[in-house]
Amino acid sequence: MTSKINASRREFLRMSSALSVVGAAGAPFALNLATMASAAAQTVPNDYKALVCLFMFGANDHANTVLATDSTSWSQYLSVRTTNEAGSIALPAVGTAGGVLPITPNSTQAGRTFALHPSMTELKSLFDNGRAAVISNVGPLVVPTTLAQYKAASVPLPPKLFSHNDQQSLWQAYAPEGAAYGWGGRMGDLMAANNSNPIFTSISASGNAVFLAGRTVNQYQVNASGAVPIGGLSGALFGSSAGANPLKAIITADSPHLLQKEHAVVTSRSINAQSLLSPSMAPAGGTGVPNPTQYTNPNTGALATNSLAVQLQTVARIIAGRSALGAKRQVFFVSMGGFDTHDFQRTSQADLLAKVSHAIAYFDGVMGNLQGADVRNSVTLFTASDFGRTFTSNGDGTDHGWGSHHFIVGGAVKGKDIYGTFPVTGLKHDQDVGSGSLLPQFSVDQYGATLANWFGLSTTQINDVFPNITNFTNRNLGFMT
Repeated sequence: MTSKINASRREFLRMSSALSVVGAAGAPFALNLATMASAAAQTVPNDYKALVCLFMFGANDHANTVLATDSTSWSQYLSVRTTNEAGSIALPAVGTAGGVLPITPNSTQAGRTFALHPSMTELKSLFDNGRAAVISNVGPLVVPTTLAQYKAASVPLPPKLFSHNDQQSLWQAYAPEGAAYGWGGRMGDLMAANNSNPIFTSISASGNAVFLAGRTVNQYQVNASGAVPIGGLSGALFGSSAGANPLKAIITADSPHLLQKEHAVVTSRSINAQSLLSPSMAPAGGTGVPNPTQYTNPNTGALATNSLAVQLQTVARIIAGRSALGAKRQVFFVSMGGFDTHDFQRTSQADLLAKVSHAIAYFDGVMGNLQGADVRNSVTLFTASDFGRTFTSNGDGTDHGWGSHHFIVGGAVKGKDIYGTFPVTGLKHDQDVGSGSLLPQFSVDQYGATLANWFGLSTTQINDVFPNITNFTNRNLGFMT
């Protein structure tokens, strides 16, 4: 009798996974059934869509990334960010040597003008060409919050603000460090039924990421070489070419011991996935996905390999194999660190943003001609980071903040625009929670929900993935077509 119950349970779970049953843990069964019905009602889409999260670990300084340059704003900017000649973090003005790069958004904002960091020449071109946009002042929020409410703690606030690990997790998974599921993985849960091989729904080219952790879908991790094989299953093992098959038989053998049994299941899944992905991926270089050019370090003028561009090349190689993999919806994760610029911000951020700009432009170019096809309308890249930073300087760097500006790039983006009211430049305004740290005007839920709507999630599914979205009137920020 017990075996029949277990078999029935396994079949129910299998069917639930296929129908993307991923209601919130502990939620009423009726809510799970509603999610099942919503997923079941969807038809497999004919098109392909991918989301690519570029996470900047350490907290990028937003105020030197996207800047207001009208005379009033620039005067305030210089007065706060110029400390002394050796430690100033203020950037040169538009039109001066190494000055900030002017951009002209489609939407005007009360006579204000704007620019990007001098290192972001490629991203400026993407913005000017309508394939990139800026989301102004976004960060974790539970409910819409005013400065007075923040100071009085009269509304729920995100936990553990200003903490790197916790805010990285909060951005990716709506909970502090230790969160189990991310919103990228949750979207993967709901869309995996559209893919012939669900294991290739959520893919990281940058190690383990809670952003991609789902309840039913496991994130699949790759490196610059592509699928990571288990050592010893190909070629010679201890000098013998005959050793691979016995090794495979040992590590995938069934066992009555539960841990050994689960290990064999995971191992078999890994072997099968690697055997599917490796021949499906386009090769690097040659007739496949072109290798990234080297980027120029703005501080030294030296050419160097851009590891972020290499990660995006790996993503592009997998996207090129989407038909062979039977993929209709995929979520990817790439990242780079070093953005915790308490010191030496002028030089370190210049190099970091040069890499970001170069890598995004490379990826956009590849998507524009991916083995003869332009898939830019099908692939959207967006940035994320721990938090923004203080507007005040600590001498030659900045400290932990909250809200930050972010980029969205792709053919489906309503580009050449800044979304949201750009915050006042300076201190002691109605979005300054201290030292110029910004109280966000948009929540991560709103940011993610806008992307999820484009990705194909229904209203019910978006409510399930983004736990705070129902607290906000504006559920779609309008930056996607």
